[in-house]
Amino acid sequence: MAKPGKKPTWVVEKEREARGQGPQRVWLFGLHAVRDALRNPARVRHKLLITPNALNKLEADIAAAGIAPDVVDPRKFKAPIDPQSVHQGVALEVDPLDWGSVSERCAPRGEKPLVLLLDRVSDPHNVGAILRSAEVFGARAVIAPLRHAAPETGALAKTASGALERQPYLRVRNLANAMGALTEMGYATIGLDGTAEQDLEPALDLVRDMPLALALGAEGPGLRDLTKKNCDGLARIPFAGPFASLNVSNAAAVALYAAGRLRG
Repeated sequence: MAKPGKKPTWVVEKEREARGQGPQRVWLFGLHAVRDALRNPARVRHKLLITPNALNKLEADIAAAGIAPDVVDPRKFKAPIDPQSVHQGVALEVDPLDWGSVSERCAPRGEKPLVLLLDRVSDPHNVGAILRSAEVFGARAVIAPLRHAAPETGALAKTASGALERQPYLRVRNLANAMGALTEMGYATIGLDGTAEQDLEPALDLVRDMPLALALGAEGPGLRDLTKKNCDGLARIPFAGPFASLNVSNAAAVALYAAGRLRG
């Protein structure tokens, strides 16, 4: 039991990550998220809390992963996650995935890869949905700053519906430096901005033969000025009505689809 006035260890770890002091262990929850984490050989797994009912559904994956589960009564399921989380009777403590550096993961190697840059997109549900779209449309990586962006969490993993285990999600200390590294590797960077003068498809057509990075900002503030400055161009998603807007995860899906279609 924690001493009076002393924060639980898991709270301290989350606060340290929020301050950018390095990756800490993460609790994943939900049948699909945990199943995919158990099947991922790159995952470092520490502790599995599971109810008998969930154990029946995941028994084969647990055995294959070689982890000894801690089977608990549903009424005593006390994983350190948000009490409102739909955990479906299972939670798995893991280390965050290490996808390597931007230079390692995003090197073109004679191809025309597509990557996403997320500028302070902090909602884990948005990032989870973006990871799903990135996997579907073949993005090489999703890149976000270590601070002021959604970390790898159980909520993000559940929304990503398995994509977190397969789609590289790179957390970098400085987004501008990452953009510079992409430029040095031959990438063109287009920032999505609702106030841009150029529509997305013509902007994409100009760089269809180059490696491409698409930059998206948080809903509301959008891209920061420094991020815009480091883009090769800005473009908007055209709307049929006089006023419309898209959730950032929907905008990412539209942009990824458009880029993939034009680039063959």
